[in-house]
Amino acid sequence: MTVRHISTGSSFEAQIGYSRAVVIDGWVFVAGTTGYDYKSMKMPEGIVAQCRNALATIGKALEEAGSGLDHVVRVTYIVPNADVWPECWPITSEVFAKAKPAATMISAGLQNPEMLIEIEVTARVPA
Repeated sequence: MTVRHISTGSSFEAQIGYSRAVVIDGWVFVAGTTGYDYKSMKMPEGIVAQCRNALATIGKALEEAGSGLDHVVRVTYIVPNADVWPECWPITSEVFAKAKPAATMISAGLQNPEMLIEIEVTARVPA
């Protein structure tokens, strides 16, 4: 059994001790991902921009794993303020139009106050 760990180079990964994604047995498990631009470690304002950034980061990790957003089977969205969550629906429905993964939205506090959304996915590596 081969396990591969994928990193974005985020300082959080090193400080907290996790990988952006872990690939094992044809599965890709992507950690909760927020809207940071991980190169600059800057967080855009607004849930829409953060959602786009989070999904872009997730997409890059999945590609590195040999998968992609079209192979996501499970997604969990975590938002501190459920009232603004519908602003992300046009983005998520477009990104996951083909995959149509099972999904859950949870309203809960996140690590830092500027974080407005965190997204976690599970995907398959296509045969």
